[in-house]
Amino acid sequence: MSALFHLQRDADLSARNTFRVAARAPWLLRVNQATALPEALALEQVRGQPLLVLGGGSNLLFAGDAPGVVMELGAARIGIAEDRGASVRVRAEAGAAWHELVMWSLGQGLCGLENLALIPGSVGAAPIQNIGAYGVEAGMHIVAVDAWDRQQARWLRLDRDACAFGYRDSVFKQHPGRWIITALELELAREERAAPALQLGYAGVEAELAAMGVTSPRARDVAAAIIRVRQRKLPDPLVTGNAGSFFKNPLVPAPQAAALQAAHPQLPVFPGTTADTRKLPAAWLIEACGVKGMREGDAGISAAHALVLVNHGTASGAQLLALARQVAATVQARFDVALEPEPGIIGAQW
Repeated sequence: MSALFHLQRDADLSARNTFRVAARAPWLLRVNQATALPEALALEQVRGQPLLVLGGGSNLLFAGDAPGVVMELGAARIGIAEDRGASVRVRAEAGAAWHELVMWSLGQGLCGLENLALIPGSVGAAPIQNIGAYGVEAGMHIVAVDAWDRQQARWLRLDRDACAFGYRDSVFKQHPGRWIITALELELAREERAAPALQLGYAGVEAELAAMGVTSPRARDVAAAIIRVRQRKLPDPLVTGNAGSFFKNPLVPAPQAAALQAAHPQLPVFPGTTADTRKLPAAWLIEACGVKGMREGDAGISAAHALVLVNHGTASGAQLLALARQVAATVQARFDVALEPEPGIIGAQW
């Protein structure tokens, strides 16, 4: 086997997903250098098999075993690709941890990613879901994605438009399995030159900065505030298995949102992705149904945050999925609003 990749048979995936549920893969393929991808994919054990690229296992739920080959990308370099003075192009390889990229950028005096601090998972997974938090999405700063196109068997660079970023969506999510993302290029501002507008409007950020005694925040202060909030609200996956927010905030037609708010005046309503839609906070809907903190065996909803599905011990992925479906059905019955999961589900359909 080449030093650039390694193939393991009958691999245990329980430590490779943040829910910490038991799952196995017939084959685990670790590719340590992107240029080795074509050779690795041509292996007899890999050709023609279902392929799941695992980026830290932080945005999926194994409701069953992986059906084919699970791939890990090991290359994790981060560096400056182009210095434009007031802005910088940063290149990050897929195997790097997303939070590591955020903290590296802040250490370089760059800003733009501070609201995305402490999001688990890898750099390569970020564009697929277009990860977002506290009013910022990764797609706002990604200018290019390098990927291997499995359909055309060639390397491609997709610009931002080609990535088709949307709310927790992208072309990579719309066509699962076609592209293997190997690196991102992001455009970030130099804080001392660009004087960028920090995104502070999301609930809780300004209050946390005030609690920290920060009156003139910089990007690193915003990151520190968000890390504090996330650590307080979200369980540590190293302690309690979880994948962060499990449910998307639903988008509904504006008239439906208005009717719901008239019936429930405390329901927050936010602008949607189009003029005729509105976004509702899934956490509020779940709490209003009284299921925050509920537990079925070791499968539960966090008592600290209603969006977080947790594994209290030895819950299976199937048990966690059953609980998530129960929560969604409860919200649907009360508010006529459908909840959808953020993580990908392996071995079952939503």
